[in-house]
Amino acid sequence: MAASTVTGATGQGPYIGCHPFSTDESLLFFGRPHESAEVRAMWLDNRVSLLTGSSGVGRTSLLRSGVVPQLDRSRAEVLPVGRLSRNAVFPVTALPTHNPHTLALLTAWAPGEPETRLADRTIYDFLRKRSGRAGPYGQPLPILAAIDQAEELFIGPTNDRDRESFAEELAEALREVPQLHLLLVIPDDYLDDFDPVLQILSSWRQTQYHLRPLSTASAVAAMQEPARLFDRSYAADAADELIASLTTKVNQAVPGIALGPEVEPALLETVCAGLWAALPADVKEITRWDLGTYGNVDRLLASFCGQAVAEVADEFELPTMDIGRWLGGTFISEQRTRRSFPEGGTATAGLPNSMVRALRDRHILRSVWQSGARWYELLDDRLIYPVLQTREQVPADTGVVRVDPADHMKAAKTAMSDGNMVLAERHAFEVLRSTGEKDLGRCAEAESLLGNVAHSRGQAHLAETHYRAAAALFETLQDAHAVAELLAAIGQSLLAQGKNAEAVDYLHSAVNRIPNDLTVQTELAWALWRAGQQRAAVAVLTGVLAVDGDASNALRARGEILADLGDAEDAIRDLDRVRLHQQPSTRAARGLALAMLSRISAADPEISAALSRAPDSGPVLLYAARVAALSRDAAIAADLARRAVSASDPAVAPHQRRQALELIDLAL
Repeated sequence: MAASTVTGATGQGPYIGCHPFSTDESLLFFGRPHESAEVRAMWLDNRVSLLTGSSGVGRTSLLRSGVVPQLDRSRAEVLPVGRLSRNAVFPVTALPTHNPHTLALLTAWAPGEPETRLADRTIYDFLRKRSGRAGPYGQPLPILAAIDQAEELFIGPTNDRDRESFAEELAEALREVPQLHLLLVIPDDYLDDFDPVLQILSSWRQTQYHLRPLSTASAVAAMQEPARLFDRSYAADAADELIASLTTKVNQAVPGIALGPEVEPALLETVCAGLWAALPADVKEITRWDLGTYGNVDRLLASFCGQAVAEVADEFELPTMDIGRWLGGTFISEQRTRRSFPEGGTATAGLPNSMVRALRDRHILRSVWQSGARWYELLDDRLIYPVLQTREQVPADTGVVRVDPADHMKAAKTAMSDGNMVLAERHAFEVLRSTGEKDLGRCAEAESLLGNVAHSRGQAHLAETHYRAAAALFETLQDAHAVAELLAAIGQSLLAQGKNAEAVDYLHSAVNRIPNDLTVQTELAWALWRAGQQRAAVAVLTGVLAVDGDASNALRARGEILADLGDAEDAIRDLDRVRLHQQPSTRAARGLALAMLSRISAADPEISAALSRAPDSGPVLLYAARVAALSRDAAIAADLARRAVSASDPAVAPHQRRQALELIDLAL
C-alpha cells in the first residue's frame, strides 16, 4: 500500500504516539493478529464477553483497530463502539429524569439522533425499535455491542442506583434480544467493582480474554510493518537494539538490567513516533547509527514524561516542577525501584485522584488492584530513569502556556466526567476569556457546560443565566436545534425557581422550534401540570402517545397526572405499562391509583417502596398522605402531608401544596 493512501486514511505518519488507536487508524495497527482473532471469536460465540488487561496495555486499540475492522458485516450487525461517559456540553436540564449511563451508550450507538429523543429509552427499547438485519436465509444476524472503557460506570458523578439500573437494563436487553452479544472492556483494577454488575448478568456464561503487553516478536512487527507502508525499513540489528532498549532498566549507578520479554505498547509507539519525527527525509533504512543519533530511547522517553507532566500541570494549573518532583519522589525509591501507593477517597499520596488518573491516562502511571484497594505505580520500570530526568530538568514554571481554547474545552469536559466541577468551571471560563468572538460555537458550548455545572450545584438561577447566553450564541450561529434544547433547559431552570408560567412559555417555544421532539413535548406537559393546567398537560401527552404509543416518559407522566386528578382506572392503564423501578413517584402514583380503586393491600407495597427510595420527594410524600387518608388514618396522612409541604427533592407543585394543607386541616 502506498504511503499516500495510508496518510489519506490516517492523516499522519506510521506511528500515532501514546493515544489509543481508532478505527480510522487500523491500517497502522500491527502486532496483535492472534489477539484480534481470539477476541472476535469470543465475541461472536458468547452472549457476554470480557476483554481485560492492565491499564495502558492497549485494550481500546485492540478493540477499535484490531477487532472491529475485521468483523464480517455479512455475518453480524456491528453497533458503533459504546462509552458510558456523559456529554458535558449538552444542556442536561433539558432532559427528563434518565439514567446517564444508558443515555451515553445510546448516544454512541445512534450518533445522529438528538439526545432528547434517546433520553426516555431503555437499552431494550432502543434495540426493539431499530430495524435489524437478516442473514441470507432470513435469520436474524447477531448484534455485536461493545462497551469500551466500561470502568466509566464507576467514575465521576454517579451512584449505585444508576449503576444497578443500568446493569438491569443490560440484562433485560440480553433476555429479550437473543441475538445480542455484549463485549465489556474492563481494566483489571476495576474487575472487583464490576462484581455486582456481572452478578446481575450471571444468567449468561461470561468468557474473559486477558490482554498482555506485546511480546518482543509482536513489538518488532508493530515497529517494522507501519514503516514499510511509508517505504522505510529497519536494519535487523537496529530493530533488535530498539526493542532491547525498551526492555532494559536504565540506571545511572549500575549497568542495565533486563526487564523481561514484553514491551508496553504505549512506550513503543511513543519512541517510534519520536524517532520518525527526527529522521531526515532521505533515510530509507534505519540503522543502529540512526538510532544513536535520532532515536536515543532515554531522551525520547524523558521528553515523553516531561510533556505529560507539563500537560497535567497545565490542566490542573499547578507548577510543572511540583508535579515532576512529586512523581519522582513518590513512585521511585532511593534504590531506584518502583513504589506503589493506594488510592484514597479523594487523593493519592497528596494529589487529587483526578490528577493521578490524568497521569495514568497519559501512560506515566498505571493502576493495579491488590489487597482490596487500587494502587498506583509507574507504568513500567523503563520509565524510572526518564522520570528522574524529568524531575531534575523540567523548568520551574507553571506549565505550558495554553494557546488553544480547544485544550481548555477538552479539560473542562474531562473534569466534568470526573465530577470535578470546580476545575470544569475554571476551564470553561478560560475558554470564554481566551476565545471571545473568534469562535462563537466553542463559547456557546462553554456557556452550556457552565449551565450544567450550576445545575449540578442546585443553582437554578445561575444555570438559567448561562443557558440564556448559550442560546443567544447558537441563535447567532443559526443552530435551531441547539437553541430549542437550550430553551427547554431554560424552561426547566425556571420551573426549579417556581416560575411556572414563564417556564411554560419557554417550553412552548422549544416545542415550536422542534415540533417532532416528543421528549420536549413531554417536558412541556410536566410544566403545564406544575402550573396547574392538568387537563392541558394530559392533552399534550395524549398527542405524544398518538405518535408513539410506547413512549415510556409520556406514559409515566400521563399516568401520574391522571392519578393526581383522581382518574384511577386510566392512570393504572398507563402506569402498568411503565417500568416502575425507575421512578419512585411513578410507584407512589400507582399506589394512589390502586388505593382509589379500594385495592389498599396492593397500594401499600408501592407506597413503601417509593418512600424508601425517595423519602424527601414532595410528590411521593403527598401521594402517600392521600393513600393514608383513603385508609382513614388521618393522623398519618397529616404527618406525611406536613413532610410533603417542606420537602424539596423535588418540591410539590402549587396545587399539590393546597392538597397537602387540606389533609393537614382535616386532622385538626
